[in-house]
Amino acid sequence: MQESFRNDKKTLYLVSTPIGNLKDITYRAVEVLSNVEVIFAEDTRTSMRLLSHYNIKTKMKSYHEHNKLEKENDVLWYLENGFDVALISDAGTPGISDPGFEIANKVIEKGFNVSSIPGATASMTALVSSGLKMQPNLFLGFLPRKESEITLFLNKYLTVDATLIFYESPFRIDKTINYLFEILGDRRVVIARELTKIYETFIRTTLKEAIKIEFINKGEYVILVEGFIQEESNLSVIDLFVKYQKLGLDDMTNMKLIAKELGISKREVYDKIKTNK
Repeated sequence: MQESFRNDKKTLYLVSTPIGNLKDITYRAVEVLSNVEVIFAEDTRTSMRLLSHYNIKTKMKSYHEHNKLEKENDVLWYLENGFDVALISDAGTPGISDPGFEIANKVIEKGFNVSSIPGATASMTALVSSGLKMQPNLFLGFLPRKESEITLFLNKYLTVDATLIFYESPFRIDKTINYLFEILGDRRVVIARELTKIYETFIRTTLKEAIKIEFINKGEYVILVEGFIQEESNLSVIDLFVKYQKLGLDDMTNMKLIAKELGISKREVYDKIKTNK
């Protein structure tokens, strides 16, 4: 049991920082960043702009994807020697598609406190303004890089009744929208960029229409896709089986999906497929 503020253990603070507008930081975040011994930052040059804006003089050290394992001992040294430490990413909440998960677990394992200072996250900022269903929602982050892995990944969420949330870079947004349309089918989609900044933009459309858009190669995108909606199917078991085979689904997943779509048992699906082979 961790009673964060009722023990004398030193603490790793995971501090949320603005995702664009520098005013989107809490009083508590500024206070914590001012009072810890050291701040570990994903990019010290990016974070210096924020610290300078709020006159925070705390020293910074780098902690990013490529050095996170070697920096673990550095973070632990400060805690073991009686100092509180903060971790920040370039924007948003550490650990959400950014480094943070590994060091948080290591610090917990060593018996120190881990405490979050809440604030902005791009996924929730986009969701509440999207117009899509807010609950349930499922944050999936960045898609895998390989096409075969993308297909397998998205097929797992093909029939999930939840708004699906993705992050994407401006250089891959076109390909990602195409993958989403090809695998998930035509659904409502909201594409957000430059959140909280002067050029904040929301595109509310469908995946079929979104593949025609010429996206701006600037600023990270948040993509929110409508969840699966159960509709009556006019296709037979065999037609559906062939349809889902073409999407690369294995037979067991295929039959489970057909049973759910038609409202029948997997045994009935199996029998009909077996009869037609």
